[in-house]
Amino acid sequence: MTAAAHRRTTAPARADRVPAPGLLGPLNPPFDAYRGRRVWVIGASYGIGAAIALDLLGRGARVALSARKRDLLQAVAGEHREALIVPLDVTDPASVHAAADRIVEAWDGFDLALVVAGTHEEMRARVGRGGAAGGDESNWNLARARRLLEVNLHGVLNCVDAILPVLERQGSGGIGIVSSVAGYVGLPKALIYGASKAALINFTESLYGDLRPQGIGVYLINPGFVDTPLTQKNRFAMPALMKAGDAARVTLDEIAAGAFEIHYPKRFTRWLKLLRLLPYRLQFAAVRKATGG
Repeated sequence: MTAAAHRRTTAPARADRVPAPGLLGPLNPPFDAYRGRRVWVIGASYGIGAAIALDLLGRGARVALSARKRDLLQAVAGEHREALIVPLDVTDPASVHAAADRIVEAWDGFDLALVVAGTHEEMRARVGRGGAAGGDESNWNLARARRLLEVNLHGVLNCVDAILPVLERQGSGGIGIVSSVAGYVGLPKALIYGASKAALINFTESLYGDLRPQGIGVYLINPGFVDTPLTQKNRFAMPALMKAGDAARVTLDEIAAGAFEIHYPKRFTRWLKLLRLLPYRLQFAAVRKATGG
């Protein structure tokens, strides 16, 4: 059955199907051992996504690896027999749905889908002497801003559109969305990147309210600085920089424990969480002092 057919045959959700979580304990049902589980990782060609895919394969999961470039996915998967290579382009809804159809055909569904795909470009609200197209590469540029949103926000929505029918038909499983702590507060050079991540945080919070009563787990993943090809382009000090393998381990362990928001490294992310609770006058001053921005 194709993902399109799933959309046609999905029964209406019952809001009373799963009791609301209590004041204590995990917000999602604990996820049992990963061995034998079917997990789709979108954005698995490098960085956190590749590290998550490798960790899952090491734990005995069946892993579908997706991104644009098949050769990079194959390099990550290596000779793992439980790896399924499913290329896609998150900015192309038809491509994402075709990938979902292939996975459903191979596995008859999936237990967890992780949307890790995203990109980063520095941008500030400065035009510069050369106009929007000239001067510093981080100057305001509408075309680059739209491209960034097309991947980081619209690309995630394309993935969710393909994932939801499968999870709703099953009445089980989970979806994890990787945002960023850059979505907590407005930061220098993150004018569009931060906005896209703030939108994903809000979106995932709403997604939890809609899907959790249906028995579907929802996981919001907010990394701080993780050593990946994207962060290696940064021209500033990155506090509490983590290795991608460590980020993957924390992500999967906390999903297994039933967490909703998974953020790391906590010695950095907790500071940012506190920062966003401050009145704007204090928040803006603290950001300027910490970043020099």
